[in-house]
Amino acid sequence: MLALRPTCEHCDIALPPASSQARICSFECTFCAECADGVLGNVCPNCGGGFTPRPVRPASDRKNGNYLGRYPATAERKHRPVDLDAHAALRATLSGIAPEDR
Repeated sequence: MLALRPTCEHCDIALPPASSQARICSFECTFCAECADGVLGNVCPNCGGGFTPRPVRPASDRKNGNYLGRYPATAERKHRPVDLDAHAALRATLSGIAPEDR
């Protein structure tokens, strides 16, 4: 089940479950849109993959009990600011490789 982490790993801004600004990689690393697109250049600093908008879990039970009340977002924060120099080196190694091919 997708963790729905509560904050951006880099800048620590709040990303509530319904946020349209949350971005995730395939390992559920979570960043805000500004960090994912701007600061990180669509390169996850943890795995090198690309980002996609995080889906929003329904707030109310529309079918079979699959909703935020039954499966709440995690409260576990992962605030680990990115080393921007190391990230620049990672981005350079991935230059020219599309996110879907990384």
